[in-house]
Amino acid sequence: MKKFNIRKVLDGLTNAATPSQPLGVRENELIHETLQSEHFQLCKTVRHGFPYQPSALALDPVQKLLAIGTQCGALRIFGRPGVECHCQHESGAAVIQLQFLINEGALVSALADDSVHLWNLRQKRPAVLHSLKFSKERITFCHLPFQSKWLYIGTERGNIHLVNVESFTLSGYTIMWNKAIELSSKAHPGPVVHISDNPMDEGKLIIGYEGGIVVLWDLKSKKGECRYAYDEAIHSVSWHHEGKQFICSHSDGSLTIWNTKNPARPIQTITPHGKQPKDGKKPEPCKPILKVEYKTTRLGEPFIILSGGLSYDTVGRRPCLTVMHGKSTAVLEMDYPIVDFLTLCETPYSNDFQEPYAVVVLLEKDLVVIDLAQNGYPIFENPYPLTLHESPVTCCEYCADCTVDIIPALYSVGLRQKRQGYSKKEWPISGGNWGQGTQSYPEIVITGHADGTLKFWDASAIMLQVLYKLKTAKVFEKSRSKDDKPSTEIVDEDPFAIQLLAWCPESRVLCVAGVSAHILIYRFSKQEVTTEVIQLLEVRMQYELNDLDSPDVGGDQTQVAPTSSSSPSPQAAAPPTRPSTSSNNSDHARDNVPCLKVRSSSLKQSAGYQVELVVQLVWVSGEPPQQISSLAINSAYGLMVFGNSTGVGVVDYLQKTVLLNLSTAELYTTNDPFQKQPRSPRKSRQPSGGLCDINEGSASDDRCKSPTSVLSSNHQQFYNGAGKANRNRKLSLPTELKPDLDHRDNSFSRSRSSSVTSIDKETREGITALCFCETMARRSEGGGVQPALWVGTSLGAVLTATLSLPPAGEQRLLQPIIASPSGAAVRLKGSILRMAFLDAAGVFQCPPYEQWYEPNAAEEERTRRRRGGGLASPSGGSGGTGGGEVEKDSQFAVVCSEKQAKVLSLPSQTVVSKHNITETSFLLRSDVVVLNSGACVACFCANGHIMTLSLPYLRPLLDVNYLPLTDMRIARTFSFSNLGQALYMNSPTEIQRLTYSQEVCENLQEMLGELFTPVETPEAPNRGFFKGLFGGGAQVLDREELFGETGAGRAPRSLAQHIPGPGGIEGMKGAATGIMADLARTRQALDERGQKLSEAEEKTAAMMTSADSFSKHAHEMMLKCKDKRWYQF
Repeated sequence: MKKFNIRKVLDGLTNAATPSQPLGVRENELIHETLQSEHFQLCKTVRHGFPYQPSALALDPVQKLLAIGTQCGALRIFGRPGVECHCQHESGAAVIQLQFLINEGALVSALADDSVHLWNLRQKRPAVLHSLKFSKERITFCHLPFQSKWLYIGTERGNIHLVNVESFTLSGYTIMWNKAIELSSKAHPGPVVHISDNPMDEGKLIIGYEGGIVVLWDLKSKKGECRYAYDEAIHSVSWHHEGKQFICSHSDGSLTIWNTKNPARPIQTITPHGKQPKDGKKPEPCKPILKVEYKTTRLGEPFIILSGGLSYDTVGRRPCLTVMHGKSTAVLEMDYPIVDFLTLCETPYSNDFQEPYAVVVLLEKDLVVIDLAQNGYPIFENPYPLTLHESPVTCCEYCADCTVDIIPALYSVGLRQKRQGYSKKEWPISGGNWGQGTQSYPEIVITGHADGTLKFWDASAIMLQVLYKLKTAKVFEKSRSKDDKPSTEIVDEDPFAIQLLAWCPESRVLCVAGVSAHILIYRFSKQEVTTEVIQLLEVRMQYELNDLDSPDVGGDQTQVAPTSSSSPSPQAAAPPTRPSTSSNNSDHARDNVPCLKVRSSSLKQSAGYQVELVVQLVWVSGEPPQQISSLAINSAYGLMVFGNSTGVGVVDYLQKTVLLNLSTAELYTTNDPFQKQPRSPRKSRQPSGGLCDINEGSASDDRCKSPTSVLSSNHQQFYNGAGKANRNRKLSLPTELKPDLDHRDNSFSRSRSSSVTSIDKETREGITALCFCETMARRSEGGGVQPALWVGTSLGAVLTATLSLPPAGEQRLLQPIIASPSGAAVRLKGSILRMAFLDAAGVFQCPPYEQWYEPNAAEEERTRRRRGGGLASPSGGSGGTGGGEVEKDSQFAVVCSEKQAKVLSLPSQTVVSKHNITETSFLLRSDVVVLNSGACVACFCANGHIMTLSLPYLRPLLDVNYLPLTDMRIARTFSFSNLGQALYMNSPTEIQRLTYSQEVCENLQEMLGELFTPVETPEAPNRGFFKGLFGGGAQVLDREELFGETGAGRAPRSLAQHIPGPGGIEGMKGAATGIMADLARTRQALDERGQKLSEAEEKTAAMMTSADSFSKHAHEMMLKCKDKRWYQF
């Protein structure tokens, strides 16, 4: 008798109870997992797109850098195309003003929480060096003169304080509002809205108060020299470069030009957009002029550039920027409200002719640069990826390490889409240098938008550049007005919004699902074609549920009655519908009709993606179709599959037919252990006019629309009409697709229950994941490698169906396709998110695909290309059925749901390993990705955790609490890709990229661009002989003597608190970059010094030669006149 060992029994129970361990024995693990925890590290890389809610703008004219601050405390710094940087203030307060330390590699930011920060830009990741927090006064305006280390800070109380930007300490020198205005006004002048020093005299400071008073302050004598009063509020002030005049913009839409020597009244008053009365009275008031700039030219009239000031009677007119040059006035309309603008000039010195050549205009949702040097003021073509939000982004896909030829192909067709009429000059913001990273694999980002647009972006080497733009709405008829909208539309706004994408880069086949239950299949072509009739398939998805415990099952294969496929729409004969009363006539008018109307006229399709087939779900008995929830396409099979909350449909896009149209329940087999019997189906809603006969079932003849397809019907059918699933719902555009509703559903508090409790709440089982593959079939199913379709449901079941495909070529277009549902393979907790496959060695198996060929080429060429072995398959076949007698398991299936992950061994379908990912939360996104020649499962959880699991044994490799789910946008757009890359939309206008690869994190510092580059500061303007002789040039002020501690004392400690900047690792990472920049700058300075010394030496030698010559001539003259008398001269 065999000895009984209780220890082995206990060990077996312990192993079985551990959820994170594989179900097999560790000693029997034959596959070596190459990925380990040290291969993973999570960090943000770059941020692309337009800064969300911009609030401030600054420019470094020497370094050619542009900075934008936002209302959420973010900073975006732009240089040449491909050089950009994102920074974030810890407080998150709005940025109210930015000031560059010109050509010093530093930036000062003032926030709405009354704090001032100094940023070091001499490192690849800028960091805060110093901060100053005011506690008693609110900051309203800042000014930093060129080549000065003293920052003027104006406050809401009207006072002005000075800060040393080197030490970030306050000076004891303060300009108090009551001393500035003295007796010129009895009331408080209001907050400080402007500070600037006289271009010709640094000792004179002009201070603009909101109440309408401007004070010319003498810094040395510490008193107001002149005061200029106007009865309208002031918004901005700008100097003439000679320092004798300045211009003010006011709240009534007027401009006043003042002479510094005449404070009594302005020398000129202009209302640019006001109507001039004939009787000489004041013009009608206009909207406030928010900003004005006064720029002079050496050879022509000065430029006066202003924003705002439009007449009040211009209702509905777009915001404008006005450019006044001499007698001409140009009004440039903008698409969005103007936040700020800056003029680009040839010189950074304010006491010289500015020679303006461009204007940078920051709008609420765009950045525009206007060329002032060309007639008509054309705009520059913007090279930054700032058009992400041109229409709100509704979905996003990321493809790293895609085929090499796809980016050049998209770029070539995208060149033809570029607009004309841009300025011919180069982009003027050209600072910084590109990174030196070695990352060379191609990356593509595809964004789907609310207006039905698709954009393809080149995301290689942490840059982003638009490649190609596809407008899917061209396929449909557009309603001219809201009243003209058809009653079949199921969304109030954006009926063409993109919801899902399925893309095969190798074959360049694209499948797009829209919010109106429509699907479009595109092929890529380099030739332009005109499509006379757009191919259309209309699919009627209507399923009856039976409450019988043991439904009838038919085991024989049945040929489904075909319908004619010659019509553009195969829905030739509609199935019978339930009777209704007269009050339900409007519902019956919306039966068997799609939500959108495909255009009936010819469609001219340019080179690029061209529509091949349109699939639309139709209304059923007055009820709208359910939106598409999952989508997949396979170019090797020529099939597309889609699913929603009611069932699944398979379309043969080569034969232009519907292959399968089944409910989820029909995919189960007879004795399926994972099948969930529906309990009491909810009764259909009663029409308001009376009762309807619920015993009248709908025919199911439209289950398959393909005249050449055969359906294996060894599955359960619920057609007996005992009741219909509840369709009493209101369909509208989902909250996540509306850009203005992102804040309404931020809690994400819904509970995602397990499959056991979900079946009690919902009788219908929706489709949540789809995957075409080549799997190892059981011997009972024929054995060998067979094409298959795997279907994941909302109740955690994974259902399979085998596909029998005819040989490629002409027979593929003529012979039938046989689909045989094989039942459920496994069940997990929560909805299925992702399914993928590994070979026997644990290597990721890519689904089979077809190589791209030109679809519009000659028939002989197209046939030759397709016969030439265009199919790529992980098993080495071309999608046919294998016939080998394979007994042992030689393939793994990876299935991930909202709660857990499992790995199955095929064909036996035994569970190799299982891991419970989360119990208290649920996954939003899960993908099987390839990293460092190994595969892993990457997961993003609703509680903010990003996790990776090894394959095939599901060991936890990474778990980082990265980002809690704050709104649905993140869940909708989060996308993992190969090689440790991921991205998501962190705002309606920006994409945040991140990496979970240790290798990428280590190389990130080299890949990032440099913002600061050593540049020589331009020479100051020449004062001239007479100005230097008579003192007409610029007057220099010793600010250190006047504002320093010895001259002005210390400021009260209670006024502001100094906070040292966070050093840490971030600052140390950039230290090397800063030192190298300093060394390069020192080296360049030494070279310049050597050059100047050599020039000085040459000049000295020339002067010595001239002096010798002069001495010689003088000696000769002396000898000549030596013996002469005075009267002889």
